[in-house]
Parts: sequence; structure tokens; C-alpha cells
Amino acid sequence: MAVLVSGGAGYIGSHMAHALCDAGERVVVVDDLSTGQRAAVPRAATFIQADVSDQAGMADILRQHQVTAIAHFAARIVVPDSVADPLGYYLANTVKTRALLETAVAGGIGHFIFSSTAAVYGDAGDGAVGEDAPLAPVSPYGRSKLMSEWMLQDAAGAHGLKYAALRYFNVAGADPQGRTGQSTPNATHLIKVACQTALGKRDRLQVFGVDYPTADGSCIRDYIHVTDLAQAHVEALEHLRGGGDSFIANCGYGRGLSVLEVIRAVERITGRSLPVEIAPRRAGDPARIVANTARIQNLLDWRPQHDSIDEIVGSALAWEQRLTNSASG
Repeated sequence: MAVLVSGGAGYIGSHMAHALCDAGERVVVVDDLSTGQRAAVPRAATFIQADVSDQAGMADILRQHQVTAIAHFAARIVVPDSVADPLGYYLANTVKTRALLETAVAGGIGHFIFSSTAAVYGDAGDGAVGEDAPLAPVSPYGRSKLMSEWMLQDAAGAHGLKYAALRYFNVAGADPQGRTGQSTPNATHLIKVACQTALGKRDRLQVFGVDYPTADGSCIRDYIHVTDLAQAHVEALEHLRGGGDSFIANCGYGRGLSVLEVIRAVERITGRSLPVEIAPRRAGDPARIVANTARIQNLLDWRPQHDSIDEIVGSALAWEQRLTNSASG
């Protein structure tokens, strides 16, 4: 028996692959390496370069490696890019997920873990948003993921597939053991960009909008350490294997930090003042979104172990320094 991790050479997928290997699972990573890094894949995992929408090829992989569960991370994730290229996002995130689902059903896969997003809620207002909140995504990225959730629910209802769809808030940080992290050169994640700026890899840090209806005018987000997020996926799989029902749940810490507060945290930890440029708002960015995490904590007894902005920033900074050393060495 094996767990297939699609997009397992990417940022979040590679952390999941490491977490599964650490738990003694047999892991098969499938990634087309369009954005992922081969070096991020655990040595203990089997790596196959492939596109998840190649249904004949994926069917062979599922059969040859005796895959019984899929954790699906392969996707495009940059909100402003989705506004500029909606059809590309619907292809990558919705059409290809549909193809993988069909392959999974045909192959008798019992459990499917889906990487969803808080972007399905859109601009959720001031309170912590629960899973039963209205679904009103304001970007093609959010819509592409919501469509995939619907397909997953319908496929589960028709074919008996058990699933967990985890709606991420803002994922940041890196593996505490230094095995993997956010390696995309032109990544847009705030904490990575701030760490790159602190290390001199960027000449400035842009803040997109300080005219939002928040205390300091910048967007507020719920930042979650990627290692805690990966562990939530592992526990979700164990829940399904143990006979638990399919579910959808938020993954966050239930508290928000503004963009400017995060920048101050990076400055405090690095001891460096960051050159900041105030830029216009980006299309598709809600003012505030913070998770209500009661469901996942009650359902899985999931308890974060790295829920400190200082630890998140520290691990991201250590990874960025590691990338710098690797490039210069």
C-alpha cells in the first residue's frame, strides 16, 4: 500500500511527503516539475515526473505502486495571476483535478485528501470564518478550488470515495529540519519575500494597499506554519482510514496578523529595517480573513506545535539562508 502525493515536489506537497515518510508510510510523489523542485522530494519516496491529467499514465502508477490513498497538492496558487490568466487556472486546478478524480475512482482509491483554500470564502468580514460561511470567492483561484471541492463531494457521493478537503489560510515557514521549504524563485508569499528582502535578495518589499478597513490599513491574514499544516493532512488521512466520515475543515490558527505586523516581526528577528514600497491593492485580495478552527480541532484533535510568528519567520529565514548558501557554494 502506498500514498500518492501529487505536487509533492512543491512547497506544501514536499512537506506532506516528508511527514508521511517520517510516519513510516510508503510514498509515491508525482510532479511535473513545472514549479516544483526535485531536491525537495524525500529520498525515501518514489519520484515520478508526470502530469496528473495523463489518465492512462496515472492509472499505471496507481496500479504498479499499489496506491490506496491520494493527497492532491498539484495546483497553481497565485491569486493575482489567476485574475490575469483565469483559463489557465481553471485548467490546472479544476480540469486536471477532475481527471485525477476520475482516475482515482476507476482505480478503486479509497481515500482522497484535497488541498483547498480559504479563498473560497472571499471577503469574509471581521469575524473568524467557519466552514459553513457563505462561499463567495472573489478570484478565479478561489473559484477553481471551490469547483474542485464540489466535484470531490459529488464523486464521493456517487462512488463511495472518502475525502478530506482542507481549506488553508496563509501558509508560511519551512521544515524545522531544513529538508524543504519555499523554493520558488519568484514566489509572492509575504514572509518569503520579506526574508529575501532582509537578506538583500530583493531591493524592496511591496505592500499592496494600506487603505483597507483594518487597524493599520493593510490586509490581515491567518498565518499557519507549513509543518503544522502537513501534520493536519496526516491526521486527516488517519481519520478516514479509521472509518471517519468525509469532511471539509479550515487549517489556520484562528488569529490574524496584518501585513505591516508581519513586516515588523521580520525586522525584529533579523535586526534589519526593510525597505518598503506602498503599492496599489492587488485584484482579488480580501481585506481580512481569519479561520475558525473549532471543527478540525474537535474532529482530529489537531493541536499546532509551531504557532508562533517568530518561529514561522525564523524557519523561513533559515531556509532562505540555506538556499543562499547552496547557490554560492
